[in-house]
Amino acid sequence: MTTSHNTNAATLKRIFLHHLNRIYSGKCILRKHADSLIEQASFKGLKLALQEFAGDVVKQIKRMEEIYTLVNESPSAEQCNPISNMVNDDFCMDDNQDLPVLNDLDLMLYVQILEHINITSYRMLMMLAKQLNYSEVTQILTENLDDSADNDKLFTLIAREYITKDKTA
Repeated sequence: MTTSHNTNAATLKRIFLHHLNRIYSGKCILRKHADSLIEQASFKGLKLALQEFAGDVVKQIKRMEEIYTLVNESPSAEQCNPISNMVNDDFCMDDNQDLPVLNDLDLMLYVQILEHINITSYRMLMMLAKQLNYSEVTQILTENLDDSADNDKLFTLIAREYITKDKTA
C-alpha cells in the first residue's frame, strides 16, 4: 500500500505549529501546577528536583515564545493535549495515601512520562524545523530537548536514591 503525503512547506508548517501548540499548551499548564507538585513531594531531594523542573518549564515556555516570534505565529489553544489531561487529573494522586513514598514515586513517574512526551515532541519538531529550514528554531528546540532529557535523568537518579538509598548506582 502506497501513501502519498503532501509535504509542501505550508503543510509542514501546519504540522509544526500543531505540535508546537500542543507542547506549549502542556508546558503552560505545568507552569500553573508546579507549586502544587512541589508541595505534594515529601522527599527533600524530590522537592528540589521539582523546583528545578519548574524553572526549566518556565525557560522552555520562553524559548517556545521566541520560536513563535521567529516563525511569525502566535500560540493557539489545543483542545486535546496529553500533558494537560495528565496534569489536570492531578497525576491521579491519592489524597488519602498513608505512604508518602507512593505519592513521591507517582510524582516521579508522571514527571518522567511527561518528559518522555516532551523529548519525543521536541525531536519531531526538530525534524520539521530542519525541513522548513528553521535553523535558529532547531537550535532552540535542541536546548528544550536537552532540558527534558536532563530532567528525565535527574528524576531517575532521585528514584534510585529514594528506593535503594544508593547514591552511586
